[in-house]
Amino acid sequence: MKDKSRCKWAEAHELFIPYHDKEWGVPIHNDKKLFEMLCLEGAQSGLSWLTILKKRASYRKAFDNFDFNKISKYDSKKKNNLLKDEGIVRNKLKVNAFVENAKALIKIREEFGTFDKYIWTFVDGKPIRAGKQPAKTSISEAMSKDLKKRGFKFVGPTVCYAFMQAAGLVNDHTSNCFRAKELATKK
Repeated sequence: MKDKSRCKWAEAHELFIPYHDKEWGVPIHNDKKLFEMLCLEGAQSGLSWLTILKKRASYRKAFDNFDFNKISKYDSKKKNNLLKDEGIVRNKLKVNAFVENAKALIKIREEFGTFDKYIWTFVDGKPIRAGKQPAKTSISEAMSKDLKKRGFKFVGPTVCYAFMQAAGLVNDHTSNCFRAKELATKK
């Protein structure tokens, strides 16, 4: 797959290539996977995506494969144990954010039926074709504001935009990238 044109960032590390080629920008409509991506993008705050990508398997193990129903019930003992887990970023605020985000997501599901229905309203139910890769947009700012109002943590506009890119709400593959056209037809 080296002969294919990709977004420039994907060539920066060998782990980025499979992530770019198979996941980044693919529309996600599964609540658990959307929750995982939102949490991991928040965990990235102040760090690099490579750091989080390297630890993703450990995050899945530590956080019950991102089962938001289980995570919403984590008590202080469980959170303290997570802070000792060398496989994840041991940041108390970020660990607490995963728990608070799980609780907030459950409330959204009660209101909208699914997190998927809620989160995709920000893009009118279909991916936006951008290809510019800004740090944030007016949509990510609106998403951030609403998520924060609903109790989510580590969901600033930049995190929300990175989440939108990762979860396929935005197709930000550059025009010369082979994935740009492939994903242009996905919903």
